[in-house]
Amino acid sequence: MITRREWLLASSAFAAALTMAPRSGFAQGAKTLKVGFGQKAISPNLINLLIGETLGYNATEGFKVQGMALGGNNNVQVATDRGDVDVGIGVPSTALPILSKGEWGGAVNFYEYTYPYKWDIAVKKGAAIKSYTELKGKNIGVSDFAGTEFPVTKNVLRSLGLDPEKDVKWTAVGNGIPAGVALDRGAIDALAYYDTGFGQIEAAGMAIDMLPRPDKLPMIGGQFLMAQRARIDADRALFIGYGRSVAKASVFLLANPTAGAQAFLKMYPETAPRGSTAEQAVKSVIEAISRRIKLYEPPYQGTKMGAIREEEFATEAQMNGWDIKDFSKIYTNDLIEEINKFDAEQIRAQARAYVG
Repeated sequence: MITRREWLLASSAFAAALTMAPRSGFAQGAKTLKVGFGQKAISPNLINLLIGETLGYNATEGFKVQGMALGGNNNVQVATDRGDVDVGIGVPSTALPILSKGEWGGAVNFYEYTYPYKWDIAVKKGAAIKSYTELKGKNIGVSDFAGTEFPVTKNVLRSLGLDPEKDVKWTAVGNGIPAGVALDRGAIDALAYYDTGFGQIEAAGMAIDMLPRPDKLPMIGGQFLMAQRARIDADRALFIGYGRSVAKASVFLLANPTAGAQAFLKMYPETAPRGSTAEQAVKSVIEAISRRIKLYEPPYQGTKMGAIREEEFATEAQMNGWDIKDFSKIYTNDLIEEINKFDAEQIRAQARAYVG
């Protein structure tokens, strides 16, 4: 359930996000699509959601995107429910508890833009800890308690027989470089984080060891494009268009990550490391996204890009003891067929020929 405090926080985050926009100009007269993210700043992990602006995919569909960093996943849920954003990033760890209480509103996930599984646990290079089970009694860092790595990692530890509430300590250490510094200096014993975040830490020169992933890792924690069902019904072409833009950007990045990094930095040059050259800035983005881009395509044979599998929701609900009989309220695949109506080879050719 979203509390009154969370509603107020979401309102404040939304107001602050209104002042944020990429430095590249928007096409005059185009419809603006507000897209809300559950983090405190725009960063490379959002790349396939944003570079459609630079690459012309959004213009082709008749809109422009304003990316809005709203600070946390609950804030995004609130903003989507209120209509303060057109599209929000949906995460099951926020959605499923609400659904289990019968309090789900009118939002629906319509495209899975990152598939499981993108989280890991790292330790300082050469540390004595060599497995997840050896984390008992240890202090595990997460970027923020509102971050997706916190509930997902708790679920994984629970699946291994550890009590995530009693057997380990949790510490919020911040995003990106500060998280790496906390691990490097011994403020925490291990860091639970996501793929692009680890990429930023490694790009900063901090050496880490990834703990081996457990066998039979649960396929949970995908991330989705979410919108009010009524708004999709009223302007179906707009949401198909944004899904298609994200799909095209994903194909582009898979074909040429360097070109994708260049396109992203055109929009958000402030995300480059301070004092870096153009070449160094591109390298930093590539290092951050190298693990993530592998998760753009579905891991299920014969599945179209962006298609959603109900089993992911069911698995996460079961792991957390949420009694949910019907998941149909929170997702739809009705737009997937039309979203995928584009020439993927043409996009790959564009990526190969891209010169920035």
